Amino acid sequence: MSFKHCLLAASVAIMWGLNFLAIDLSLAQFPPFLLVAMRFALLAIPALLFVPKPDVRLRWIIGYGLGFGLLQFLFLYWAMDAGMPAGLASLVLQASGPFTVLLGMTFLREKVRGSQMVFLLVAMAGLAVVGWQRFDSHASILPFLLTLAGAFGWAIGNICNREAHTTEPIKLTMWMSVVPPVPMFLLSLAVEGPDRIGDSFHGLATPTGLWAIAGLIYTVVVATIIGSGVWSWLMSRNPAGVVAPFSMLVPVVGMSAAFVVFGERVSIGELCGAVLVIIGVLGAGLKAAKGARIAAAEVVVPMGAEVEDSLKAG
Repeated sequence: MSFKHCLLAASVAIMWGLNFLAIDLSLAQFPPFLLVAMRFALLAIPALLFVPKPDVRLRWIIGYGLGFGLLQFLFLYWAMDAGMPAGLASLVLQASGPFTVLLGMTFLREKVRGSQMVFLLVAMAGLAVVGWQRFDSHASILPFLLTLAGAFGWAIGNICNREAHTTEPIKLTMWMSVVPPVPMFLLSLAVEGPDRIGDSFHGLATPTGLWAIAGLIYTVVVATIIGSGVWSWLMSRNPAGVVAPFSMLVPVVGMSAAFVVFGERVSIGELCGAVLVIIGVLGAGLKAAKGARIAAAEVVVPMGAEVEDSLKAG
């Protein structure tokens, strides 16, 4: 993975870290299942009308939409509506990184270098430190488990994204968004009910309503179209287990932003954990890049030797 790709992955982490604040603002106005349906409906309609289908197999579009779109955000929004703080949610959701590595090793037979695994464990240790500092009585076990389920959905989406091998990441992101709206609208009607759905559209001109709309726009345009588009582009050009760990930078951004905007306190222990996350993610990325260069050199050298031998024989 090149340095340029590392910077792009880090920029996506910033977009997604701030997205947790946008989600929190939107949930103050809309119920969670309806909000997920609205988020993807705003993408699905223009996708069907104006965006040509990407040149990938339909099963990978559906798989990406089910994993990254439906499962991840169904459980994440549900968890945050049930009381999961934005900062802590941004942390727990990053379990998608290890989940993706495990799924990649299991189903795609991707290899992880020992030194890369060490740095990945350092990053996980940092997450554990931050989680230990943040986990308190305000976050019950149910929101925690729901967020963890969302992380597994994200990992499934990563694998389907990787297998799509798309050269059209924006198109893939738009068409992935066609999958969640209908089942989420039906789920919202069944669970949240028409009354709660109707009440959520009252007071949109109030500060709470305006911030909710702004959060929804940020989620759709910045976090989904731009962020997921860049993420898809990276996943199509690098092993899933190399790109996915960069998602562990998201809680660093999310908790820092939550401190500034919502006043969530950050302790010395949390700062130490954040440093470990940064070291682990960057170290894993650099080790993976070194491994890719070595592998490329090993391919070039034998091929060069074969050409030289054939010339001599001629």
